Amino acid sequence: MKKLVLAAALTAAASTAFAGAPAEPIIEAPVIVEETQSSSGGIILPLLLLIVVAAAVSD
Repeated sequence: MKKLVLAAALTAAASTAFAGAPAEPIIEAPVIVEETQSSSGGIILPLLLLIVVAAAVSD
């Protein structure tokens, strides 16, 4: 009977020792912020070129 109680006590002690295992740390990916260009910046040059060509053709 003593061996059965001792085995039960050791089993209970061993199961609680591993019950609170530390969790793996959660590492978040770094956030990358890229600067964007204004959409109007790419259209101004072609519009100016079109105005210059139209003025040259009309003369």
